[in-house]
Formats: sequence, structure tokens, C-alpha cells
Amino acid sequence: MSWIVSYVRSSVGAKQVMAVSGLLLVLFAIAHMIGHLIMFTGRDAYNDYAAFLQGLGHGGVKWIIRGGLLALLIAHIVAGVRLATLNRAARPVRYRVYRTVATKPWARGMIFTGLAIFAFLVYHILHFTVGLVQPESFHLHDPAGRIDAYVMYVRGFQSVPVLISYLVAMTLLLPHLAHGISSLFQSLGWKHPRYDGLIDKSGPALAVLLYLGYVVPPLAVALGVITLPGA
Repeated sequence: MSWIVSYVRSSVGAKQVMAVSGLLLVLFAIAHMIGHLIMFTGRDAYNDYAAFLQGLGHGGVKWIIRGGLLALLIAHIVAGVRLATLNRAARPVRYRVYRTVATKPWARGMIFTGLAIFAFLVYHILHFTVGLVQPESFHLHDPAGRIDAYVMYVRGFQSVPVLISYLVAMTLLLPHLAHGISSLFQSLGWKHPRYDGLIDKSGPALAVLLYLGYVVPPLAVALGVITLPGA
């Protein structure tokens, strides 16, 4: 096991752990975004989707997925902090004049955007999963007896503070994904000079797609496009 610890603690190992965990988290983010877009199909469809997810808990699948996502998130954060520590240790004395070469501004703030996003995720889980935020809308039931996730979602984003916190978090996620998706190809050795341009553009493109997919439903609630039943 010592070689595994040495590998993970190394610069190359930290980069690859961060890349693999980041890739799996991006795949989850895509699936989660598609689920949120079901809001546009109405209350019945969205509550069906929520009931399906809740039903995974009967066989323990839901908790396995949640545990796996938590492990990926922790691995991603720890690897990121480790890499930042190694980079700083490699240059204990700062440059008298420091200028980055061909480095995007958001690439230099990955650790800060990452920690801010993590803080928002904790709040988001306390809101929609645990029910500590707006508890009066938590575990309501629709006429079919299902948990009324649709009403909880709409009431949640009708709140201006909730909406603003969500939009700020998604705005921070955008540059984090833009740089992270492009760089994971290099970390995993999947980057080829022939496809450099395509790979460099794929990160920002997918980041923008995810950003729009996540912010459009809450904005539709705020603008009255998605409304409470009977409204």
C-alpha cells in the first residue's frame, strides 16, 4: 500500500486523481442537469423523476451513489489542495516580478473557486436534500402521493436570496469547469498535438452548456415561466 500513498502524494498522482475524480463528477453534473431540465415538462414528470431517484434507496443504490459522489468530491478537493501545496513548495521564494505566460486568469484561481463551490454544495444539500432551508416546503406530497419535488423547487427559487446564491455559485463553477475539463485530458495523457485546439475548446464549450442547463430552470421560475400548480 505504500506505493499507492507515495503515488497519490506525488505531483503526477495528485493531478491524475484530480483528473479522474473531476471527470466522473462532470459526468454526474451532466446527468443532474438533464434531470433539472425536466422541470420544463411539468409537475407530474418532474415528480416522477424525483420518485424514481427516491426509489433507488430501497435497494441501497441511492446511498451507494451518494457515498461514491462524496468520496469523489473529497478525493478531488484533497488532490487539488495537495497539488497547490506542492506547487507552492517548489517555489518557496516568490518571484520579484511575476508574470504568467499563456495562463488563463481562471486557471490561477482553481483552488478558490473549488472551495467556494464546495461551500455552496453543502448549503444546496442542506436545502434540497436535508430540508433545513425552507423546511415548510420539504416533503410535501402531490395528489398522487409522491414527494412534491416540483413545488419545493419552485418555492426554493422564488426566494431571491436562494436564487442569487445559486447564480453566484454557477458563475464560479463556469470557469472552474472550463479550465478543469480541458486540463484533465493532459493530466491523463489523452492530449495529442493534432487535437490540441479541439480539446482546448471542449472545456469552455461544455462548461457553458452546463452553466446554461443549470441556470435556465431557476431563472424560468424567477421570471414566472415555471410556476406553482394552479398559478
